[in-house]
Amino acid sequence: MLYSMTGYGDAQGELDGVCYAVELRTVNNRFLKTVLKLPESCAFLEDDVDRLVRKNLSRGTVNYVLHVKDVSGKVLFDIDQAALELVMSKLSGIISAADINRSIDVTSLLSLPGIVRPLSPDKETAERIKTVVLRISQTAIDRLKQMRMAEGSFLEDDLRKHVRGIEEDLALVRTRSAAVLPEYAKKLRKRVDELLAQAGLKIDDEVLAREVAIFADKSDISEEISRLDSHLRQFALSCQTDGEAAGRRLDFISQEMLREANTIASKASDAQITRCVVDMKCRIDRIKEQIQNVE
Repeated sequence: MLYSMTGYGDAQGELDGVCYAVELRTVNNRFLKTVLKLPESCAFLEDDVDRLVRKNLSRGTVNYVLHVKDVSGKVLFDIDQAALELVMSKLSGIISAADINRSIDVTSLLSLPGIVRPLSPDKETAERIKTVVLRISQTAIDRLKQMRMAEGSFLEDDLRKHVRGIEEDLALVRTRSAAVLPEYAKKLRKRVDELLAQAGLKIDDEVLAREVAIFADKSDISEEISRLDSHLRQFALSCQTDGEAAGRRLDFISQEMLREANTIASKASDAQITRCVVDMKCRIDRIKEQIQNVE
């Protein structure tokens, strides 16, 4: 079973009149990257959330957002009164010294860094918050994985379709390669006979056989066909592997498939085989493109 690297999941829960909502979005990435956004009041949960995400996911960029809303009307922040009084005292001194007839806007002062601070929960409350947030985070991750699994199923169907197409082309190449050498020997004999007839000469059959043997050695693609066939079987097997991230393995196998296809094209001196290889390379490129979405 393959999993896509793109998906979305959310969940929410409530504790003591405070609503906690988690949103998870994932996009493609060669490795696992977590981007966590938690309010200051829950910043102490960052390490726990990061471990939970890494425990469940293996690839992709994970954007995690925790929203906190007090539906009970309780205040979730505190004002540093000493800091506010100090700022007001200094501003009053500046206004007096400059002889400015202007009052201090306390509301504007609240936006200064450090004046308004989130309430820090006590140890017991922090543990309860942790339990709730991790629980709804796991629910959001489970929903995310369900979406990634559904998309992964479509990816797997598309990949298997291209693999079947490559297998069909490879069967044509295998059949055609068996006929290339006799045809080459026949064409070579005919061409040599025509040239020698004009010159009134004859050629030793041993020399002709040696030339055919050299061509056969240079154009032999049996090993490449076997390796490509083996790669196709490994690819199908990797798609069926459960509980493992198959994206990297499939990416490596597809690169090896392309390598063998290129070698077949360079060694085979036959137009029909070349056309089949072109079709195979197009399918392999499509496979490599789709694999970038696989976890």
